[in-house]
Amino acid sequence: MAKARKASSGSSGQGKGATRGHSNSQKKRNLPPPPPPQRGGVELVDPLVQAQLKTYDEALALFHQQKFARAKQELEKVLEGPSKGLADRARMHLRIAEQRMKPSAEQNPRTADEHYQRGVAMMNIGRWDDARESLLKARKASPKSDYIHYALAALDCLTGEADSAMANLKVAIELRPENRYHARNDEDFAFLQEDPRFTELLYPEKDGTAG
Repeated sequence: MAKARKASSGSSGQGKGATRGHSNSQKKRNLPPPPPPQRGGVELVDPLVQAQLKTYDEALALFHQQKFARAKQELEKVLEGPSKGLADRARMHLRIAEQRMKPSAEQNPRTADEHYQRGVAMMNIGRWDDARESLLKARKASPKSDYIHYALAALDCLTGEADSAMANLKVAIELRPENRYHARNDEDFAFLQEDPRFTELLYPEKDGTAG
């Protein structure tokens, strides 16, 4: 009888072990799936979020190129996407873009940067003469500021002034060599794409003249 009880006890222990194994296996099967890959807290699995993120990246590129009118259009598209985090970031940049697009006629710009900001704002709404007036004042106040020369070069392209555009762009690159790479991808310089001087300036490695 004692042996029978012992055997029964062992059998019961095996049953408990099997139950525990089954329970652990069940727990593993019930684990939630791993979280989707993220970028800055934004889920990238949803194709709608991916499209929203792509639009946001394009809007930021325009924003950093001071093309606020076009950046505003793209940022407004981001607001319609499913990701609240992206929409919040877009809303912040949208407010800044709208502020910088406002004509500054009612203001009295004094510093080089204020003249520059007004010049860029005028460019964004197509007021070329006002833009040139402000940017020339900015250049006079701060002749070593590469971004002012770069903006003047862009304005020259928009108004068909090839020689002036080349001169201003050359100075912008001399002051800050990184402007060479910005200009390669900047649509404002499409006017110069067929000019061999533009190619020589932006791709000096082709002649072996890269510094």
